[in-house]
Amino acid sequence: MRAVLLILSVALSASFLTACGGSEAADVAAPESGVCRELTPADVAKPTNNTATVPCAETHTAETYAVGDLPTAFDDADWDDASMSEWASRTCTNKFGGFLGADVSMVMRTVLSWTWFRPSQDAWDDGARWYRCDVVGGGEQSKSYVTLPTSAKDLLSGPPQDKWMVCADGETVDGAVKLPCTQPHEWRAVTTISLGEDDDKYPGDKKVIDKTQDFCSKSVGAWLNYPVDYDYGYTWFQQAAWDAGNRRSVCWAKTEL
Repeated sequence: MRAVLLILSVALSASFLTACGGSEAADVAAPESGVCRELTPADVAKPTNNTATVPCAETHTAETYAVGDLPTAFDDADWDDASMSEWASRTCTNKFGGFLGADVSMVMRTVLSWTWFRPSQDAWDDGARWYRCDVVGGGEQSKSYVTLPTSAKDLLSGPPQDKWMVCADGETVDGAVKLPCTQPHEWRAVTTISLGEDDDKYPGDKKVIDKTQDFCSKSVGAWLNYPVDYDYGYTWFQQAAWDAGNRRSVCWAKTEL
């Protein structure tokens, strides 16, 4: 058995840590939920968005699944307050799995991701205090997004289609291109391991790696029906991700399409 060690540098999705950008037309009113847009990775890299909606029955790459008011604690906050990004990240993450009909493990193994937007600077100055969460057809590595179905609600409930699950193409998982499992690939994300409870302190890199490696070796072997020789990989996340709420590592099996 040839273990493929993956140490993935933690970088919360670009959707999570939105950067400052130019202000767009002021829109104090909160956007609608359940509407669709044709967003690009360049759109998602910005903190605000006023892209026109399109009928969800037509081609689109994003769907708004949650909209709401920011907590009153942000009434007097700066437009780019970092704690607001942290709050929105937790909120969009918590609502993401429920919208897709997926558990935590499934959410970590899908090519789908989410992004959030705040009001424009002008709207913020005029009193707008809302947030918007969108599901998008890709992740932080994507150069373009796949088209979503008419609605992504409950898209991952039941046995998910390969087009929505994440695989990787490369000699090792580390640095490999992440892509839908319908495309040629060498690795598939097959399971995840829980490393602690919500209130637990970060156990340290060594314990996380040791526990992840042991579990992934066994779980991938079982997933492959216990072959004599097999490759496996794993993605583990460091303290920054732990502090943001992640308590899991991902296990990968070497299995070509």
